[in-house]
Parts: sequence; structure tokens; C-alpha cells
Amino acid sequence: QLRVVESGGDLVQPGGSLRLSCAVSGFSRPGYTLTFYMVAWFRQAPGKEREGVSCISTTAGTSYADSVKGRFTISRDSAKNTVYLQMNDLKPDDTGVYYCAANWNPRSPICTLRPNYDSWGQGTQVTVSS
Repeated sequence: QLRVVESGGDLVQPGGSLRLSCAVSGFSRPGYTLTFYMVAWFRQAPGKEREGVSCISTTAGTSYADSVKGRFTISRDSAKNTVYLQMNDLKPDDTGVYYCAANWNPRSPICTLRPNYDSWGQGTQVTVSS
């Protein structure tokens, strides 16, 4: 069973920065790493639906929601089986619980911001407020 653990959420002032981490473990076979999986970040604000924020494919292709383009950057450290979300120029609308999700999708340049992922973390809270 794939295990997904997020960290890095915090309270930050508008205009500030945070880096979220998503550590993935429990691969089903020896030699499997995070490079066999597409990984995405989602967020959910109180009273709102969960929305896709950013994703990275197995060939390191990336995609971003329009609301975060130019401010957020997703990256992957394959040696650590960890995906990061660098968030800059944070706004109050970025507040929410941020979830990381992973799906088996080897050798594909495509990832999706739809919530069609099999493995999810428990989430980490990001609050942007003065």
C-alpha cells in the first residue's frame, strides 16, 4: 500500500512563502520509485470543493491551476521519493488543507489535476492571514 505524507503547512502572512513536502513510500515492488507515479497537489478551503493545484508527471511534465501559475512551483527529488510545492506570493485565497496524491502512470508526460488518484495523504493546513 502506497503511503503519502504531507508536511510543511503553516500560518503565513500575505506575500509570504512556504514549501510543502510530499513523501511517498511503500512501493509495491523493489526498484519501484516515485518516478513511476504521477503526483499532484490538491487543496480544499472550508465550504469549497477540493481543487487541483499542480501536478508532475513521471517524465517531469508539470501542470498548474490558473490561480497559482507564476507563484507556485512543483518539483520532485527522485532520490528522496519526495515531491515539493514551493508557494510564493501567497494570498488569503490560498488558505486551505493541501493534499498530495499519487497514481501509477509510468513513462507518461501527462499528469492530471482531476482527483482521479488512488493514494492520498492526510493533508497539511496552510493559512494565509495577517
